[in-house]
Amino acid sequence: MAFGRVTTESRTGRRGQPAGTDMPVPANSAPGAGATGPVAGGVPVARYGTLLGELLVRNGALSEGTLDESLDQQQATGRRLGALLTEMGVVTERDLARALAEQVGLELADLTHQAPEPEVAELLGESRARSLQAIPLTVLPDGRVQVALSDPSPEVAEEVLVALGRPAQLLVGAASEVRRAIDSTFRALSAVGDQVAAFSATTEVRTVVHRTDVDDSADDAPVVRVVNAIITQALRDRASDIHVEPQDGRVRVRYRIDGALHEVLELPAEMGPAVASRIKIMGGMNIVERRRPQDGQIATTVDGRGIDIRVATMGNVWGEKVVMRLLDKSRSVKRLRDLGMPPATHEAFAKMIRSPYGMVICAGPTGSGKTTTLYASMSEVNDADRNITTIEDPVEYVFSSINQIQINEAAGVTFAAGLKSILRHDPDMILVGEMRDVETARIAVQSALTGHFVLSSLHATDSVAALYRFLDMGIEAFLVASSVVGVVGQRLVRKMCSYCRVPYEPTADELAFYRASGGPSKDRFWVGEGCHYCSRTGYSDRVGVYELLTVTEQMRELLVRPNPSHDEMRRLAISQGLVPLRDGGIHLVERDETTIAEILRSIYMI
Repeated sequence: MAFGRVTTESRTGRRGQPAGTDMPVPANSAPGAGATGPVAGGVPVARYGTLLGELLVRNGALSEGTLDESLDQQQATGRRLGALLTEMGVVTERDLARALAEQVGLELADLTHQAPEPEVAELLGESRARSLQAIPLTVLPDGRVQVALSDPSPEVAEEVLVALGRPAQLLVGAASEVRRAIDSTFRALSAVGDQVAAFSATTEVRTVVHRTDVDDSADDAPVVRVVNAIITQALRDRASDIHVEPQDGRVRVRYRIDGALHEVLELPAEMGPAVASRIKIMGGMNIVERRRPQDGQIATTVDGRGIDIRVATMGNVWGEKVVMRLLDKSRSVKRLRDLGMPPATHEAFAKMIRSPYGMVICAGPTGSGKTTTLYASMSEVNDADRNITTIEDPVEYVFSSINQIQINEAAGVTFAAGLKSILRHDPDMILVGEMRDVETARIAVQSALTGHFVLSSLHATDSVAALYRFLDMGIEAFLVASSVVGVVGQRLVRKMCSYCRVPYEPTADELAFYRASGGPSKDRFWVGEGCHYCSRTGYSDRVGVYELLTVTEQMRELLVRPNPSHDEMRRLAISQGLVPLRDGGIHLVERDETTIAEILRSIYMI
């Protein structure tokens, strides 16, 4: 993403854009401006009197020392300063947009509350809007089109005006806000109605499950277009899962966004079998078998981003339900420090994963971020003197310096079989994507006892419950006590949208829970009222909540006793420093990062 004309800054030229000539004014622009600085027909005049870096420092968004370090990196990489600063996390996109707007003399767009008018957005069109990262918002009383763009450079500004073919007032918007405005305005699902009508009108297409012309080459078939639109919009909406559910008289399509399901589409019931068959063809599954549950995998590209999709089908009383888990391969792997662990937990866990042998477990329910924690932990200790091997289903991120094995049950590559093979390849660290069965758990425990470090995930409600899962699997208590170094229990909770939060009064039940959980007295509680940026949900993105159990000598002694009590073990862990998940969630409420209702939904444990 380009950020203005922010080119290489020299140490002698000090922190910003060198002075330049005025921008060329397109012939179709009209004189006059609605911006705060000198503009011509809505196109900013490039004055660059104050350099970008100096503006950021003057606005308090950046310190002198950080700017100097960033300039050194910029000179070494040749990258634009704005992109470098936002990628490093030292400047927010909104602070950068504010500085760029001030630099070129334009106003700052507020896309969190101002939604583009659909008919006005069509003046630029979806393809051009995405390529230019610009979105028309409204038509002003004087006839000019108000346009928000993330790159206010002369080249982009002129191209926007040429594409519009009419005068415009340009505003500078934060890159993520412009991108979300484009995604929410040009929805892939908007044309689904036409495809449903075409499907209903064509008798032959209704028998698509019995024909061979529904392969990947039939890109113009209504069912193919509908499925493509569903997947495309899911990725744009940051969905982790797609649920296609046949019901009485309809097919419901829901997206799981930030851990919560949202209904986005309703299809006619007769279209359900065709949609399920299309998805099964894409996933290499048997379209004739509609009763037995099946699993498949799809590799595709959406909006230039490579994604892997795990497909699971299952019959219900109304037909065949399909769930797709989206894995965006373009996402970068988070570092351990970025997961949201409290400083003390982060420090203890970072030491734990550097153990020469033993086992560390990430425990939690489905969708609690266990895989993200595993990858962050692995990247933390990945260096040239370690032989790290993983066995996963599927491989979500690819590391060039790590040996990664993909599960393939049809070829006999299971977790247990793959783990046995890994042990013959002199591993220092083994990552087991998930311990699903007794055999895999037993081999992992034996590996930890024979001098290897094993990192794995396990479905459990909390860290103490993870130890009991081993005992339930039939693993002897003394083996668990000897092999497990520690367990991190975790949840993901939705973060309150920072753009639309307002004060509110919690309900009596919420206040009672907050106080019973040890929450400190607060004068004011906040809640997101819903805005354009958060799709009217009041929440945007998620943060992890963690509890770390360290297996001490006292814990081992308790484990090997006959029928150890869960409550007794949990009390011992808390006395030795474990901070329960509920306490971590209440701390997020105290810091106004989330709401009491979200903690009740995601974490609440009796």
